[in-house]
Amino acid sequence: MIEDALAAAWDRAVTRMRTEAAVGPAGLGILEVTRPLGAVSNTLLLAVSSMYAKRHLETSARLLETILSEEMGTPMKIAVSIDEELVTEDGDDEPNEPAQTSLHVVPDDPGPHRPASAPEATPSSPTPRQTTSASSSARTSPTPHQPTLGSQRPATPTSQKAEQATAASPVDAETHLNPNYTFSTFVIGASNRFATAAATAAAENPGGSYNPLFIFGGSGLGKTHLLHAIGHEVLSLRPDLRVKYVSSEEFTNDFINSIASGRALEFQNRYRAVDTLLVDDIQFLQGKEQTIEEFFHTFNALHNQGSQIVITSDMPPKRLGGFEERMRSRFEWGLQVDIQPADLETRIAILQKKAEQERVAVDLPVLEFIAERFSTNIRELEGALVRVTAFASLSSQPITTDLAAIVLKDNVSDSAATEITAALIQSETAQYFNVTIEALCSASRSRSLTEARQIAMYLCRELTDLSLPAIGGHFGGRDHTTVIHANRKIAEKMSSKPEVYNDITELTSRIRAAARSK
Repeated sequence: MIEDALAAAWDRAVTRMRTEAAVGPAGLGILEVTRPLGAVSNTLLLAVSSMYAKRHLETSARLLETILSEEMGTPMKIAVSIDEELVTEDGDDEPNEPAQTSLHVVPDDPGPHRPASAPEATPSSPTPRQTTSASSSARTSPTPHQPTLGSQRPATPTSQKAEQATAASPVDAETHLNPNYTFSTFVIGASNRFATAAATAAAENPGGSYNPLFIFGGSGLGKTHLLHAIGHEVLSLRPDLRVKYVSSEEFTNDFINSIASGRALEFQNRYRAVDTLLVDDIQFLQGKEQTIEEFFHTFNALHNQGSQIVITSDMPPKRLGGFEERMRSRFEWGLQVDIQPADLETRIAILQKKAEQERVAVDLPVLEFIAERFSTNIRELEGALVRVTAFASLSSQPITTDLAAIVLKDNVSDSAATEITAALIQSETAQYFNVTIEALCSASRSRSLTEARQIAMYLCRELTDLSLPAIGGHFGGRDHTTVIHANRKIAEKMSSKPEVYNDITELTSRIRAAARSK
C-alpha cells in the first residue's frame, strides 16, 4: 500500500499538472488514471494501462519530476510500468499487446452513454434518437434525409465482415506491415501502373537500381498500400532480410523519446540495421530540423550499406519545403514515380476487389454508380461501398442502385469545397455522444467511451487525408495499430449493429454540414 504522504504528494502534483498548458487534454487524461505504486530510492514507481500511455507520460517526465520534487521536498524521479489491469471497464480500445512488467527509469535529460436506439425506420424517414442525458435538449435532431435503421437485426445478414475481422491478422509488431496490403490486393490501372512496376522491381531487387524509390501523389491513392506490399514481397523472396515500415510521425516520436530517455544509440542501431526501410509521408518532417538531421544520417548509413529505401510523399522532392537541398537531392538519387487519381475503370475494379474481400455480391451497375460519385480518394470510394453493403445487410434489402442512391445521397466527395479536420470530427463526435474532447483523447478504456473514440477514428480515416499515425496522435498519442484496430471494429459493427450504422451516418452528415458552414 502506498504511504499516505506519498499518495498526498502525488495528488497535489496531478492537481498542479492540470494547470500546465504543455500537458494538454490527452496528458491530463492519462495522469488521471495513472496509479502510483510506491517509491524506491527517490524514484516513484507509476503504473499505466498501455504502452502509448507509458510513452506519453514519459514525454512530460521532466516537468512531472520537478513538481514531484517540490511536493516531496527531495529530488524525485519516475519509473513507468504497464499494468493492463488498470482498464476502467471491459473496453476494447486497442489490439491485444503482450504484458510488460519491466520498469524504465526516466533519466534527468531529455463514462458517457450513446443515445438510445431509434425505433424501426425506413431509409426515407429516419427517426430522431433519444438520450437519457440531462443535456439532451441541447442536441440537434438528426439530418432529415440520412437513412437510419432501427435496433432490430436482420434474421439472415448477408455480410461476413465480423468473421473476417476476427480472423484478420494483426499488424506485425516488428515490421509494422499490414497483412492486408499486398501486391495481390492492389488494383493496377493506368494511374498507378508505372509506380506498381517500380515498387515490384524494388521489392525483387532491394538495394538495386531504384534506391531510393520515391513515390508521390495525393492522399488516399494507394501509396501506403504499395509501401506495405513492397515489404511483404521482400520478405516472401528473402525471409532473412530485415524490413521496417515507419511513418514520419512515428520516426519523429521515436527519435524524441530516444533523446529524452537517453537511448539515442539504441534508436540509431534499430533503424540502421534494417535491409529495407519504408518511410511513409515524409512531408510531415518539414520544419523538424533535428529529426531531419537524424533522418539524413540514417539515410546515408542505409544507402552506403546497400539497404533499400522507399519513401512516399504528397509532392515530389523539388516541392518539399523545410528540407535542405542536400536532403532533397538524396531523394532524387534513385527513381521518382507518381500516382494519379484512378480513372473510372480502375475505380470500378477497386470496388470489385473490395466486394470480393468482403464476400459480398454487388452487381456491376451498383459499382459503376458508386465509382462515378467518388473520384478523388480511394478511402472514400471504399467507405461508400461499406456503407451501402452494411445498410443492405442490416435492413435485409438487396443491393441496388436505388438503395445506393438513398444511402449515399449526402455523401458525395466534396473535399475540394470543404475542409474536414480531426478537430472538427472530435468536436462533433464529443457533442453527439455527450462527452468531452478530453475524454475522447484520454486513457480511459470504458466500453462506451471506447466506441465513441473508435467511431471518431473511423471518421478521421474516411473523411480526412490524415495518415494512421497522425490520427493516433490526435487521440492522445495512440499507436497507428490502435487506429487500424478501431477501423476494423467499426467496419464490422456497421454490418451487425444498426445503432453504430446510424451513428456513422448521422455524424458524417453533421461533420460535412459543419465544414460547409465555416
